Formats: sequence, C-alpha cells, structure tokens
Amino acid sequence: MRVEKIAAHESRFDQTGKDSSGFKHSLIRKSIEVSGQGGMMNYIDAGLSSGDESYYYRNRYEKDQIVLHFTMGYLGGDIATLTKHDYHVSVPFVLGRNGTIYNLFPSFYWSYHLGRGAIGGNATRSKKTIGIEISNIGPLSLQGSNLRTTYGDIYCSQAQHDHYVPQPFRDYEYFASYTDAQYDSLVLLLRYLTLRYGIPRKFLNKTNRFKAGSFVQDFRGIVSHANYRSSDKVDIGPAFDWERVIAGINA
Repeated sequence: MRVEKIAAHESRFDQTGKDSSGFKHSLIRKSIEVSGQGGMMNYIDAGLSSGDESYYYRNRYEKDQIVLHFTMGYLGGDIATLTKHDYHVSVPFVLGRNGTIYNLFPSFYWSYHLGRGAIGGNATRSKKTIGIEISNIGPLSLQGSNLRTTYGDIYCSQAQHDHYVPQPFRDYEYFASYTDAQYDSLVLLLRYLTLRYGIPRKFLNKTNRFKAGSFVQDFRGIVSHANYRSSDKVDIGPAFDWERVIAGINA
C-alpha cells in the first residue's frame, strides 16, 4: 500500500470497525487520567463485537517490562492478526499512524508476543511483559526508484525522504519511519503504563539497544522485540527515534 493511502485505510477501520478479515470490532472511545502527568489519555476499546476473547489469556501476572514492536503491516490487517480466534498471539495495545491507541484487551492479562526461541522463554517473558505494537510496515527494499515492502508492494518513492530511514539493520537497508502522532501517543501510553504497573522509566544503553542477549530478561524498563530475538526479528528497527521517546517520557 502506498503511504498516501494509509490514512484512508485507517479511517475506514475507524468508521466501520471491520478488520481485513471482515470481523467487526466494537470501537468504544474512552479516556483515562495519566496520574501525576496533568493530562488524559484517549484510546479506543477495540475488542471483537462477538465477544470472542480467545486471542488472549485471562490470567494476571506482575508486569516488569514493556516491549515495543512494529506490526510489519497496515492497521486493518494488524488488528485482524492480533485478534485471531484461539491464536493467542497478541498485545494489549496497537498504535495507528494517526496516533490512535487501540486497546485489544486489558493490559493486566497476557498473550504470547515474543515468539519461539525468545530469550528467557516465550511464555515466561510474555506473561511478565506488556507488548505495544506500532502500526508500521517495517523493512523496505529499494527497487529502481521505489521502496517496496517485504510483501512486494510499493510503499513510497526514493524521493519521499520523510517516509523512510536509510539505515542498515539485520539484513535490511531501509525502514519505514514513524509519525509524529505515533510518538506523541506512545509517550503518553508509556507514562500511563509505567505509573500503573510501577515499571521503571529506564531504557537499555546505546550499546545494547539493538542487540539481543540474556541481559534483557532481567532488565526492568522499556525494550524492543529485537532484544529478545538474536536475528529473525528487527522491530522496533533503526527508524525508531529512541531519544525522542526517552526525552518525552521523562519530561
């Protein structure tokens, strides 16, 4: 999908509540106070209208970490993938490109989100962490004068510099950029979650920020999916502005 069409794609989901698989979501607008931060966080409760909750587990575990992901897709497909019946691979929050925060299930419950081979164990660490998916297509490849997604469709032209970052990381050379609205919403969501669950507003140092290692399972704070998988995951990628988020959450 070309980047210019994404806004209309997200708008259709907001208007209809239908994901790319045709399943309806009950989009209920809500807000909650971010205690001590002087503001409210607006979000959309986006559970399935059918009441199907089989994509997550209704068991509570103490949370000690937040893991950032990108979806490697577009919103309608992202929501469909993360709410598949009885699939149990999901996260409580998805951020649209327009900054909308979609809440798929209560953040004190859990679902698998780190994957097989995750350092510290997929089940063990998925239970203890809160996953946030940012709707972003992720890796891009340059073909002629266009940048294409891993699915082969054109995302943008090479001349559209605002929409990608030319930075190599784990076999890829280019990555789709994030929107200002996503950064603003992510900072607010991180403030809320760190306060609610007592998770330190700490980040890995620059040496380890794009590495996977045993250090991640004992770290209390905010990390990315790539820290749990040594080679086959690239989210949250080099297009992500860590310094902007760090400055925002600690402002």
